Amino acid sequence: MKKLLSAAVLALAFSSAFAQKVIKVGATPEPHAEILNLVKEDLAAKGYTLQVVEFTDYVTPNDAVEAGDIDANFFQHIPYLESFNKEKGYHLVNAAGIHVEPVALYSKKVANLDELKKKATIAIPNDPTNEGRALLLLQAAGLITLKDGSGITATPLDVAKNPKKLKFKEIEAASLPRVLADVDGAVINGNYAIPAGLSAKKDGLFIEGSSSPYVNVIAVKAGNENKDSIQALVEAVKSEKVKKFIAERYPNGEVVSVF
Repeated sequence: MKKLLSAAVLALAFSSAFAQKVIKVGATPEPHAEILNLVKEDLAAKGYTLQVVEFTDYVTPNDAVEAGDIDANFFQHIPYLESFNKEKGYHLVNAAGIHVEPVALYSKKVANLDELKKKATIAIPNDPTNEGRALLLLQAAGLITLKDGSGITATPLDVAKNPKKLKFKEIEAASLPRVLADVDGAVINGNYAIPAGLSAKKDGLFIEGSSSPYVNVIAVKAGNENKDSIQALVEAVKSEKVKKFIAERYPNGEVVSVF
């Protein structure tokens, strides 16, 4: 009986140790999940099993990290993370900056900005920071002027000058590629543009500058950023292997590494 109990205790201890070596990370499909899947073997060599959980929205993966259902997520930029924390009272922090995905204005109806007609409809993301980012892009393109002091939280109400009388359609970011053919133009985030076959450099009417502050990060709940498992994850992702992959997979600058 004692031997059976000892064996059961050992089995339980082994099971617990193994469970602690699992790193569960939420990510949008491309390029985030793609990058994570690339480093699974590297983490396995360090004794960690990486489980990639794919999400197609910008809210659920943050809810999951805050609730402790997953250990980290990889899909968002810093302004969005900060805005989300403020809005929801969450405690998410940046564990590491990985890359920038320049947003761009795309169109199926015109080939350049000059062809945009008056009262053209432009679709933009409906979440706070990406909406502001889209409007800042349109301002940089010379299509609109925002009120003084407007920044990443700008909304269409902050448009001070609109010479073409553009109309704005606020849509969930993930749906923007699907509505592109139904509007005159759409500002689309890279992680949704890429799977839709859109290249910022080739297809964009106007592209965000290379000095973008919107760095995509690995996010965790505050207090977990220094855990061995998270540090191992960060080290695996911030590797020459991933840097080379990004450069070769996205030669047109749709994704640019920052490490």
